[in-house]
Amino acid sequence: MKKRLEAFQNWLVEEKIDVAILTSSENVFYYSNFFSDPHERVLAIVLFQNEAPFLVCPQMEVETARAAGFDQTIIGYKDTENAWDKVTAEIDKRVSQVNRVAVEKTHMNMERYEILQKAYPNSQFISAEEKLNQLRTIKDQVEIEKLRKACELADYAIEVGVNAIKEGISELEIVAAIEYEMKKKGVQKMSFETTVLAGAKAASPHGVPGMATVKKGDFVLFDLGIVYEGYCSDITRTVAFGDVSEENRKVYDTVLQAQLAAVEASRPGITCAELDQTARKMISNAGYGEYFTHRLGHGLGISVHEYPSITETNELKLQPGMVYTIEPGIYIPEKVGVRIEDDIVITKDGAEVLTKYPKELQVIS
Repeated sequence: MKKRLEAFQNWLVEEKIDVAILTSSENVFYYSNFFSDPHERVLAIVLFQNEAPFLVCPQMEVETARAAGFDQTIIGYKDTENAWDKVTAEIDKRVSQVNRVAVEKTHMNMERYEILQKAYPNSQFISAEEKLNQLRTIKDQVEIEKLRKACELADYAIEVGVNAIKEGISELEIVAAIEYEMKKKGVQKMSFETTVLAGAKAASPHGVPGMATVKKGDFVLFDLGIVYEGYCSDITRTVAFGDVSEENRKVYDTVLQAQLAAVEASRPGITCAELDQTARKMISNAGYGEYFTHRLGHGLGISVHEYPSITETNELKLQPGMVYTIEPGIYIPEKVGVRIEDDIVITKDGAEVLTKYPKELQVIS
């Protein structure tokens, strides 16, 4: 934590930024080890070049924040109090003149921006996102170990889901079976809403599970993730129930070979664009290019979708410590959908696949 704070403070010094007000739950967690979903309430960590940081949160969460390990000043406020008055008062104790303020522009809403602008009318507001993304992109060994554990739990969740498949069971019943077993394992939260899609519904990349039932000949797509000590996993597997048509098998094999090729290509120095194109060209050459409708993957960490975006236009080079997903897919409307996704960490000489559940086509009888 100390190294994280020092790295960000060095940036504040370099950019002559007097104060940074970080308001997303993820970045507050990154710099305090305290995670909260404040809903409409104010949550922030406030950082300075040289002065000690402070945390602001609802009064009812102060003790939880302290228990999480944040040992600096915590400013609590009641629902009847103006949180921003307390924030600006605490800033003014530490800084005599505020000329430049860093904020998360993509997170801060207009109402809050106007409050700060009124408090510091002569200040310039700087975006902190680019630096925050840069710092959070490279994971340390502690973070990687937490991600590894999150992936182990995700592997188990897929196993539970596959074992639950039977004729007539609904998508939501399979979701319930997965999440029940996760609770028994001590998992408090999934990375996102668990997705189970059967048959033609799997052709919707962000489909919503419902009461559709599994039938013979269906592909069943699972997309899920586990949060372990603040870090997210994200895995997708597609399995077959009963007989597999020749066309569906071709679709599956195409996605699998594209995914394996992108995993194999993962190494320091390759660009995100080259990685995306590795998989995309294979799918296009097989005649399914128009049905691969999203990027190859995304960064992974405290958020399930982080920087960088693995797209065919992103020239960022991969570096050791980066963690991201590789998840090509083919989605033929009203017919079939297949996606295979793994979580990858770049090492000094290659890559480690953190998700281990088998990828070869499984046919459940």
